[in-house]
Amino acid sequence: MRLDKFLKVSRLIKRRTVANEACDAGRVMVNGKPAKASVQVKVGDIIEVQFGTKSVKVRVLDIQDTTKKEQAKELFEYL
Repeated sequence: MRLDKFLKVSRLIKRRTVANEACDAGRVMVNGKPAKASVQVKVGDIIEVQFGTKSVKVRVLDIQDTTKKEQAKELFEYL
């Protein structure tokens, strides 16, 4: 699954266009490397997103095309 879509489906970022812009600005890292929106995300990958002064680091646990709001938290775990 594409990185920008995973960020949207997992609700780490609310909209896919915003996820795309964050990737283009270099604020998203996958396994310690700056990632473009088109990078394929796999189970076990570590994603780090920088929101201003705050940084969020998560591990991918599952990948699904769509999820309900309550199930979105099960797609990743905070590190």
